[in-house]
Order: sequence, then structure tokens, then C-alpha cells
Amino acid sequence: MAVRSGRLEKRIQLSLPVQISSLYDPSASERTTTENVCSLGMRVLTQKAKELNERLMISSLVGDLRALARVVYCQRLPDGRFGVGIQFQGQSISWPGGSVAGAGD
Repeated sequence: MAVRSGRLEKRIQLSLPVQISSLYDPSASERTTTENVCSLGMRVLTQKAKELNERLMISSLVGDLRALARVVYCQRLPDGRFGVGIQFQGQSISWPGGSVAGAGD
């Protein structure tokens, strides 16, 4: 049996303004933008590093997205920011003009 590696779903480039907040410290929130998205998660650019498996609340600043998520990676970028991979918890998201697959598809 072959072991699957890599992404479960193709990402689409989409820049949306979002606010990310730690579940453990809601006052430590940051407004940022997405870099790419799929129904299972997104990559955001942040000013502060995030901890692996840190639990976050993601809220879109345009539209009505509100989702619980966890950090799956945090990568320091050459410009000093961080690329953070986020996986949605318990739900999948349908993006306008993009991915609409569910978590079980």
C-alpha cells in the first residue's frame, strides 16, 4: 500500500484580510492576509511566530468566515514575517471561485 504524502487538496492563491486570535489569549490577535487557501486550511502571513499545534480562531474581515484552527507549521520568511500553515478543525470552508471539497472528499 502506497503512503500518501503532500497536500490532500490543491491550494488556490487568494489574498483575504483575516484576523487570527489565540484561543488561550484572545487579546493577542493580529490582522493579516491569506496567501493561499483550500477547504481544509490556509497559509497566512504574520508578524509574530506561532507555536506548532497552537489553537486559533480565524475570522474574515470581509464576509462571514469564523473557524477554529490549529497551526501545522510556522516558517520564518526572508522579510522577517512568518508563513503560517493553518488547518481548520471540524469543518471545511467553501471559498468563492475556488475549492469547495469537504474534509472527507
